[in-house]
Amino acid sequence: MHHFIGLFYIWLLITMEEIKIHDKVFVPYISFEEIEHAIKRMANTIYSRFGNERPVFVGVLNGVVMFMSDFLKQYPGECEVAFLQLSSYDGTQSTGDVKRKMDLSVDLTGRHVVILEDIIDTGNTLEALYAYLKAKPVKSVSVGTLFFKPDAFYKELEIDYIGMSIPDKFVVGYGLDYNELGRNLPDLYQIKE
Repeated sequence: MHHFIGLFYIWLLITMEEIKIHDKVFVPYISFEEIEHAIKRMANTIYSRFGNERPVFVGVLNGVVMFMSDFLKQYPGECEVAFLQLSSYDGTQSTGDVKRKMDLSVDLTGRHVVILEDIIDTGNTLEALYAYLKAKPVKSVSVGTLFFKPDAFYKELEIDYIGMSIPDKFVVGYGLDYNELGRNLPDLYQIKE
């Protein structure tokens, strides 16, 4: 059965075509079916830790929208959701300067907070968000990310839940953009080199 599933994923990637966004070409990388499987595994893992609690899942807009939506459908327990908006990218490069554009509207006092990120690469955004949340009177702060680039990550923070580790190449799709385009693609695409 696993052999059939593996062949099915290879077929899906072959049938996906390269795409052009602005001035860059991207090639198929990870299918929605693989992403969905990783999300379900993450949701069950996080539920096994917080099943008797009501965690607050904090997402960073805009990229996290697709992931957060699919994650919440898979999470079997009670939970709350909060969003904030940070920015650290210009085109395909992280600027290293994290700005908060929109703040949380939920009281986190005494709550278990789980930061859900669509992708963690350098860790600049995560570091700023983690420090911001730890300064609040929360019960705990943990971190989950759908995509993780270990070769690009250079912070001392622990990533508690990882959906998939990927190489340090620029990707679009499944909520991730290149200059605001490509977020709506259900699959993940990698920049063609």
